[in-house]
Amino acid sequence: MSQARISEAESGVLQLFGVLDYQNAPALREQGARLLKASQPDVCVIDCAGVERSSSVGVSLLLAFMRDTSAAGKTLAVRNLPKDMREIAKVCGLLEILPLQA
Repeated sequence: MSQARISEAESGVLQLFGVLDYQNAPALREQGARLLKASQPDVCVIDCAGVERSSSVGVSLLLAFMRDTSAAGKTLAVRNLPKDMREIAKVCGLLEILPLQA
């Protein structure tokens, strides 16, 4: 298992990596909020291709990042949502809310 992290891959594109859980969520939340706020483009993308595993914390992080981008006058898109996160979002009725990219 790799340590969870979020980093800017390119302008406006943030990548989530590793195993997302309650232990690393606060740091990811804080770092992601800073990166989104500092991002120049009006549309920010969270790429989840590097997520190895996630509890409901991962979906919660995405919702928090949606609030962050909205507060900054930007919009968010989520791509490469892993199957486990998609299932959690589906069970919670959040698939319609999450701004998923094809």
